Amino acid sequence: MRLFVAGSAPLLPETFTRFETVTGHRILERYGMTEAGMITSNPYDGARVAGTMGFPLPDVFARVADQAGSQLPHGEPGVLEIKGPNVFAGYWRMPQKTAEEFRDDGYFITGDVAQIDSDGRISIVGRAKDLIIYGGYNVYPKEVETEIDAIPGIGESAVIGVPHPDFGEAVTAVVTLSGEFEVDEEAVVATLAGKLARFKQPKRVFIVDTLPRNSMGKVQKNVLRDSYKETFG
Repeated sequence: MRLFVAGSAPLLPETFTRFETVTGHRILERYGMTEAGMITSNPYDGARVAGTMGFPLPDVFARVADQAGSQLPHGEPGVLEIKGPNVFAGYWRMPQKTAEEFRDDGYFITGDVAQIDSDGRISIVGRAKDLIIYGGYNVYPKEVETEIDAIPGIGESAVIGVPHPDFGEAVTAVVTLSGEFEVDEEAVVATLAGKLARFKQPKRVFIVDTLPRNSMGKVQKNVLRDSYKETFG
């Protein structure tokens, strides 16, 4: 085998490193979507940085913006917007939706929350619709998931926001176990206490056998939100 490529969802840096250790190959991670095909890629010749989707492809322009469309500085998370010959013209027979998803200057609003570093590499933080607003504070699920996935005994995690009577939304984690160590809700909460700001820490942690996925293998957070929507009454 000459090349291994990953997509559909961000690859955990730990998986990237472990795969290289086992096989001697560095996975080439890239990013795309139905509305634009391929958008970014780590280089075939050059450094492939774990946790990033690489650089925009030739003739593709990318920026990170706030909800009003104002471009944000490097390193600050916001909604990824793109423009280029690969971007579709619009949604079939849905002119209103098309108008809502494009800026006046032609940039398409992807709906993905991303960061662009000073070198121009793009990292996907999550989906804008998955953003959790806890008492007025923004919580990006990917940051919390990264810390949970690093806990020995955790297989994988999905962090969601569910309705809360006092805070609007409460950070809630749904996790699977790897079987290597015994882990429970209290252990996860205790571990995160020293690693995340208090408003980012899950108020509940649910342990399940598997996480729901769609046909592309992506975790269906909408299913999880519906399953746990009554958690806090």
